[in-house]
Amino acid sequence: MNTLPKTCLEPSAWLAAIIEGSEDAIVSKNLEGRILSWNGGAQKLFGYTPEEAIGQPITLIIPEDRRHEEDAIIANIRAGILTRHFETVRKRKDGGLVDVSLTISPVRDAAGKLLGASKVARDITQWRRMAEQRQMILHEMNHRIKNLFMLANGLVALCRREAETIDAFAADLQSRLVALAQAHEASAHLPQEDRRPGAIALHDLLKTTLKPFESRSGPKIEIHGAGAMIGPRSLPSIALLLHELATNSAKYGALRSFEGALRIEMAITGDKVRLIWTETGLEGILSAPQTKGFGTRLETMATRVLNAVIHRDWQPGALMIDMSFDKGTLLS
Repeated sequence: MNTLPKTCLEPSAWLAAIIEGSEDAIVSKNLEGRILSWNGGAQKLFGYTPEEAIGQPITLIIPEDRRHEEDAIIANIRAGILTRHFETVRKRKDGGLVDVSLTISPVRDAAGKLLGASKVARDITQWRRMAEQRQMILHEMNHRIKNLFMLANGLVALCRREAETIDAFAADLQSRLVALAQAHEASAHLPQEDRRPGAIALHDLLKTTLKPFESRSGPKIEIHGAGAMIGPRSLPSIALLLHELATNSAKYGALRSFEGALRIEMAITGDKVRLIWTETGLEGILSAPQTKGFGTRLETMATRVLNAVIHRDWQPGALMIDMSFDKGTLLS
């Protein structure tokens, strides 16, 4: 018969070493709820040393609003019921709360007499935080996808109303959908430190929107000032608005010719974000257009959705569009 070497620890010593070395808190208590043993994991999790905890009631680590749980636990112990993965909250020595998962087993002597219980508490704070974050991201994704579908539906209707041919309809719709996609792609690749998931800086959104119009010999484009962050809910609306301004400029304004220049200035004043879009080199365009098209409807939408105020100032050879947004709405 095989036997263990004499240098090996006794089973009880092995068990004690395993318990003491466990990262989980392992605590035993009697039927009166007094703590009988307290391992290193328990000290690390709850902050009490064994000398401080042993002999104290188990309610030492149970918050006031969770005391009723102990009655149910004791009842299960007396009934010989094993409790697995019971998620709850316990209290540290410093008064802080910690999310834990409890596994509670009845402890009996050699004759089968019930002596108390062994509790294993695992810190699930990080797991709980990650689960909540996943849920938040799923909720945000659902909201954004619904918004995009609604926006796409509106784009189809508006482009159809403005287009004179099927080809024109397809080209207009495609360019606006591409603008939306580029804005969302830019927001997805930004570092997220101190930012909401999916947020993008207004300056970065402007650069992304205007990049197709940049060239060495083309119109001059300048972006100045400090802009706010754009949140995922506001991003589709303001991305479309900026794309429309850039497209109109390329068709009729400063971005259509080598002599043109576009200067954008941003500033934050209190709870307002101001963006001034100035086009020069517009000789030949002396007054505002008399018809209202897709761009006008977008501005109306921006006024409503983004809490925006938009003013246009047409001058000989120049156009200034003064836009004011609610900072909190932009970040949403």
